[in-house]
Amino acid sequence: MTPPGSSPFPVPWRVVVPLPVPALDYAAPHGRGGAVPLGCRVLVPWRGDLTVGLVVGEGDPHGAHRLREVVHVLDDEEGPWVPPATVEAVTAWARDARLPAGLVWGDLLGVGWSVRYEHRVRAVEGADLGAFARRVPGPGWTDAAGFSPALLDAIREQGLLEEAFRPVPRTRGVVRARPLAAVPAAARQVTMLRAAPEAPATLTPKGRVAWTWLAEHGPQDSLSAWARGVGVSAGVVSGVLNVGGAGYVAEDAPPPPAWEWLRANGPVESLSAWANGATADGVPLSPTQAGTLAARGWAATVQEPAPPPPMPESGTPWTTSEPDRLPEVPAWRLHGGRPASRFRTLAPRLLRLLAQGRGVLVLAPDHATLRRAWEGLSGLAATAGTRAVQISGGLNEVQREYAWGLVRSDRARLVIGSYLALAAPLADPALVVVLEEGSDAYKLPAGSQAFIPDVAARVASRQGATLALIGSAPAAESVPLPGAVLPPPRARVHVVDYANPPEQPELGPLSGVHLTPGDLGYPVSHDLARLLRQVQERGRQAALLAPRRGYSALLRCPSCEHTPGCRNCDVPLRFHQETRQLTCHQCGYHESIPDRCDRCGERMWKARGPGTEWIAQTVEKLAPGLPVYRCDRDRQDDLSPLYAGESGVVVGTQLLLSQEAPPNLALIGVTLADTWLNISDFRASERYHRLLRQLGEWHPDRAPLLVVQTFQADHPALKVMVEGRDALAYPAAEERARAALGYPPHARLAQVEVAARDPVRAKVAAQEVFEALHGAGATTGEVLGPAPSPVARLRGVYPYHLLLRARDDKRLAQLLSTLDRSWKARVRVDVNPRGGL
Repeated sequence: MTPPGSSPFPVPWRVVVPLPVPALDYAAPHGRGGAVPLGCRVLVPWRGDLTVGLVVGEGDPHGAHRLREVVHVLDDEEGPWVPPATVEAVTAWARDARLPAGLVWGDLLGVGWSVRYEHRVRAVEGADLGAFARRVPGPGWTDAAGFSPALLDAIREQGLLEEAFRPVPRTRGVVRARPLAAVPAAARQVTMLRAAPEAPATLTPKGRVAWTWLAEHGPQDSLSAWARGVGVSAGVVSGVLNVGGAGYVAEDAPPPPAWEWLRANGPVESLSAWANGATADGVPLSPTQAGTLAARGWAATVQEPAPPPPMPESGTPWTTSEPDRLPEVPAWRLHGGRPASRFRTLAPRLLRLLAQGRGVLVLAPDHATLRRAWEGLSGLAATAGTRAVQISGGLNEVQREYAWGLVRSDRARLVIGSYLALAAPLADPALVVVLEEGSDAYKLPAGSQAFIPDVAARVASRQGATLALIGSAPAAESVPLPGAVLPPPRARVHVVDYANPPEQPELGPLSGVHLTPGDLGYPVSHDLARLLRQVQERGRQAALLAPRRGYSALLRCPSCEHTPGCRNCDVPLRFHQETRQLTCHQCGYHESIPDRCDRCGERMWKARGPGTEWIAQTVEKLAPGLPVYRCDRDRQDDLSPLYAGESGVVVGTQLLLSQEAPPNLALIGVTLADTWLNISDFRASERYHRLLRQLGEWHPDRAPLLVVQTFQADHPALKVMVEGRDALAYPAAEERARAALGYPPHARLAQVEVAARDPVRAKVAAQEVFEALHGAGATTGEVLGPAPSPVARLRGVYPYHLLLRARDDKRLAQLLSTLDRSWKARVRVDVNPRGGL
């Protein structure tokens, strides 16, 4: 008997599909018992069709008899697609963040949602399916593609359908030479004219001469060739043929030279590739001729297993004699120095773990950091007797799937990638390395808005792996961890203080006490202009960092101070001089520049807040003849002349740091550093400090002069750079300040956004959320707000923000659980928010 209170049905499986919906319960496949296959992919019915899902846990046994069944398990034989520990960690994070599990897994798992399989169906024995449709599956196996998915799902739901699945390997079509024996006889033979054994008596004298020539010189392929050889007219040889002096016979011909080439060099990808390859080797062949040969049977297009896709080449194997000086604790940090010195310090630990047969995962926030990590660390895998693979959005789906298979089969134990590598099926993972853990690039811009280092910490803890945070400067959250700080790279910093030029003679030999604020120059100071001319004279290179793209942040009427704004957002429109348009960088709305001010009719506009276009034009005026390049989202010039060593200057946004530093870089200018500080975010100064550190180590070998133009020359984030202090100096001070304010790492934050198209509705709903939180026991210090967003209207929606501040993840999850109800406006949760609050 079934024990009281228990279900007679097997435990349901909880499955996520890559959609913004919670995990769903499905019954186990009919006849299958045993443990829930955590981390395996399955085919489940979804909206009338089959879709791929991921098993993330046990379902609720109550009501299991009403559940749809899992149709097929895809990963039974080779083990789970995602390690069970990773599944548990990510699913728990999604639950604590009050996010749909499908949304989180759809973001983090970039491999495996698309599968190739052969699907066959038949009716169960004795079932009559005629009531479903005129054409239905019969008792024999039939290709499921012949029936509509909705029909099959209706039959499946009634339990009257048997289904079989077989994986289909990836193949490619190639042109291959057929064996000579397999070529049709008609293609291998030619029709020739051969002389009869005896000359007919009725031949004319010229005809006898033609017969004699043909008998001596062998068969000919045509009458005209025979006539030309003898030197007679076509009528003479026709007469010989007509009286029986010659006849057409079929004879074996030598294989075409193009077939010989294909047999020796094939197979090839296409007829064009066959023609091009043969012609390049001295065998003339056009694509049309290649098609004719294939049509006659000399070649065939066949399907064969696809070869492994091209993968990024690993770095040169290398080893190190340095001892492992890094801490042996569950979480540690390593900062300072240059990327190469950090990798050398990390290398002994990686070599030891890889040689022990354990797995290592390295996460990078952006393409530039990923490229440097791949070049610096991938060579260690070969030294340790394994392989390194890269998993990132820079690879296509086939490459990511191949890399996943290498990791899953334990042929690769070093994984270096973006957030898409977080769920990689490493065997026995020992170390999870998060590079530049404070980078905002780890914050997914949409969907779950997960901050990857938070999820990585959960995964490492659940797997029993060590978490290592490595970068140019630690985030304040990393400061309490034990670790190492490498000596800072040599830095030369010159500060142009726009706020107090006469009182700052110590700023360097370029500035003087006689200069007034107006004399400093803007947006390119006289100091920076003088250095740019020196760069030009000496044939060197420079890079100028601009705070924004476009020409200027806004246009303002000089008479009434009116600023054209976006119709959908409460932000000023950015001016783009090249397109002569005003553009909203939030929603994309754009319009032409008005001829006159809408308020006072003034025809003049005054640009404010220089962008890349403005600064590039200024440089062209200040240093005539110096090549100027741009690198931003609007325009990315070809920088190959710079990389070839030619003199020039590149003006760009932070996108510059995704490029390699030019080899002869002598000068880096930050045109208006205050832009990174004037943000309503308590992390703004930390972000500014990290930017300065990254600029200081951008060139791998030399230390270009770093010129910082600012109105806040005494800001501590800049002063530690000027004074040459190490990478921990400013983050440690920042961490102490946050302790006093109750900000991370001394609290956990979540931002609750309440938004509606009606501002009153949004405000009322935000107040209701506030009251619900306090009604659930939240204290005054735990809920800040509600307040309008810094951008009061965004894409036609009015957002209000509340900031939740809890002592730990458990308390934060308790507060967020209060939001699990319906509201009169859209409510979104962003755990560990980055950017403006």
